[in-house]
Amino acid sequence: MGRRSPYPEEFRKDAVALYRAAGGKRTYAAVAADLGITAESLRTWVRKDASQAAPEHRDVGGSAVEELARLRAENARLLKAEKEWHSEREILRRAAACFAKEVK
Repeated sequence: MGRRSPYPEEFRKDAVALYRAAGGKRTYAAVAADLGITAESLRTWVRKDASQAAPEHRDVGGSAVEELARLRAENARLLKAEKEWHSEREILRRAAACFAKEVK
C-alpha cells in the first residue's frame, strides 16, 4: 500500500482542471512548475481522473429508457436555467443603461 499524498484532494482536482484547461498548450512540467509540484505527480493525477471517468468505471444504473428520461430531465433543467440567465442578463443590461444615464 502506498503512502498518503501530502496534497489535499481538492488541490489535486484543481491541478487536473488547470492542466485540462490549457487544452494541450502546456506540458505537465509547465503546469506542475506553476503549482510547485512534480510533473509526474500531475501526470498521475490526470491519468487517475481519466480512468475514473471512463465508461467502464461508471455506474450505469438502468436501461436506455431510464437514461433517456434522465437526459430529457437534464435538458429541461438546462433550458430553464438558460432562460433565467437571459432574463437576469436583460435586467442587468437595463440597470447598467440607467446607471450610465445617471452618471452622465
